[in-house]
Amino acid sequence: MTARVDLVLVRPKEDGNVGAVARVARNFGAERLVLVAARARLGAEARRRAMGGLPILTAAVRARSIDEAIAPADLVVGTTDLSLGRSASYLRRSVSPERLGEIVRGTTGRIALVFGPEDNGLSREELGRCDLLVHIPARREFPTLNLSHAVAVVLYAVHRASAMADPDSTPAPEIVELNGREKELFLARVGLLAARAGYPAHKRRGLILQFRRLLGRSTPSEAEYRMLLGLLSSLGRALDREGRNGRRQR
Repeated sequence: MTARVDLVLVRPKEDGNVGAVARVARNFGAERLVLVAARARLGAEARRRAMGGLPILTAAVRARSIDEAIAPADLVVGTTDLSLGRSASYLRRSVSPERLGEIVRGTTGRIALVFGPEDNGLSREELGRCDLLVHIPARREFPTLNLSHAVAVVLYAVHRASAMADPDSTPAPEIVELNGREKELFLARVGLLAARAGYPAHKRRGLILQFRRLLGRSTPSEAEYRMLLGLLSSLGRALDREGRNGRRQR
């Protein structure tokens, strides 16, 4: 079982952004959308942007204050465009979305992810109501993300951290188990095949080194190594056949 997630939007002002947030919530399994003193009308544009997240948008909870919105939460996470810096101020200490994912991995209970309005973000008082702050690193000259984009980044990090334990999540990219024995066997066969093909002896060491670096960057799986080894075996047999044919013709 994983933690349940509420998305709390404080004073959102753009219809389209709220609709897009509802769609992202559906993508990553947030349970509720809570709107605090919303200025957005939630009309046709919000419904159009919500797409598959329309049920979440329709069921959005209205709250009069941030205290009311976060009351059911066990952990309240606020978002800020303030970077960590060297300040000793509590309000300026924040973690990355990836770190947030590590913190909540394997937890249960209810998490409120709180996002401020598009024009000026959460106030210092509102940030002070949060147990933890998250900052999304961005370019210094333009550090503020669109509301729905910020929600997507943070919600993805939380979902990704718990996806292995969530049977309803699409599978993450497979974990490739490195296989040093298969790698060394492949490199040895490349060297033998290069020698049989007449590749210059003084260049073979460099050739093997280049293959080693290539394999290091691509980290092939065991199945991929086996396919490559099969190819080398086929090439070796082809060289054997050519050699026998050449001897017969002589």
